[in-house]
Amino acid sequence: MLIIDTHIHIDGEEFENDRTEVIQRARQVGVMAMLVPAIDLNSTQKISELCATMPDYLFPMGGLHPEEVKADYQTVIEQIKALQTDAWVAVGEVGLDFYWSREFEQEQLEAFELQVQWACQRSLPLMIHCRKAQNEMVKIMRKYRDQLAGGVFHCFTGNAHEAEELLSFDGFALGIGGVLTFKKSHLPEVLASVPLERVVVETDAPYMAPVPMRGKRNESAFLVHVIERMAQSYNISVEEIAEITTCNARRIFHLNNPLAQ
Repeated sequence: MLIIDTHIHIDGEEFENDRTEVIQRARQVGVMAMLVPAIDLNSTQKISELCATMPDYLFPMGGLHPEEVKADYQTVIEQIKALQTDAWVAVGEVGLDFYWSREFEQEQLEAFELQVQWACQRSLPLMIHCRKAQNEMVKIMRKYRDQLAGGVFHCFTGNAHEAEELLSFDGFALGIGGVLTFKKSHLPEVLASVPLERVVVETDAPYMAPVPMRGKRNESAFLVHVIERMAQSYNISVEEIAEITTCNARRIFHLNNPLAQ
């Protein structure tokens, strides 16, 4: 069984003391690649350096996370863009988040659109974070529908209607992680209406650990629990879930170089 974790913050300080062991445990359960999103200028730099040490296993992205958008977002985005290399597999983690605050609402909207434009210009997929802002996000994306290179709507937790709206964008998939396993989650029922070819798996580690690991630091090895629950939703084997979601991730992020086995 081969798995791709399409969203893990392996650069985070939570992994400073045992990053090598976390990667070893991931390999042991079949995780063949980790995709690593940035959130700001510093993390973009750190991720590029970290991923360069394991170029066939760790795959970097760059971008300005909506919660990190401030008045100087234009300058920061230009600095992030200057760090881009051929190793990047996406622009991300970008998007909109009005859950905690709308203090920089206009700046978030403008920063997201700037980064959508950047992704279109470079023919790179997007890793999109969206919370309490789907209408605003979709409105911006529709302007670039014919130019978008695909991507992932990270940490999808919405309903069937929201899934349908997001998947109206060609080349995009829903990122499914630990929330799928939560007792009160409605995602198992929602997935019944989502083609498996439009789904990828992710951890968002160190956050959002799945049952039965909930409350612990998340890591890629825990993806087996997400895949097991997904197999129940689709009524197929865990091997089929792993194979199809891995193919989806390869296609979206153009992972053609030989990935570590």
